[in-house]
Amino acid sequence: MALAIILGALAGLAGFTPLLVGLRMTRKTVRAGLAGSMLVLFLALFVSFVILVMTAVCCIALDRGLGFPFVVAEVIALSTAAIAYGVASVVRK
Repeated sequence: MALAIILGALAGLAGFTPLLVGLRMTRKTVRAGLAGSMLVLFLALFVSFVILVMTAVCCIALDRGLGFPFVVAEVIALSTAAIAYGVASVVRK
């Protein structure tokens, strides 16, 4: 079970990276306008969702009993990374 929790946390962090990349891309592409920025963020959100769902499906396919701890660790890691990034952004300013 500990391995499922650790892998879930890593999958949650991996799911946060497309969101971070998408946010940085929107800051650099001012010329695209609002629709272009929203498209970039939507694609980043979609990629993040695909990463999270596919890793959860793979874990459940390997061992159904470890699916719940994996998904909970995934959600907690993603939420913690997002909150830490938000707090760090506010503190930097």
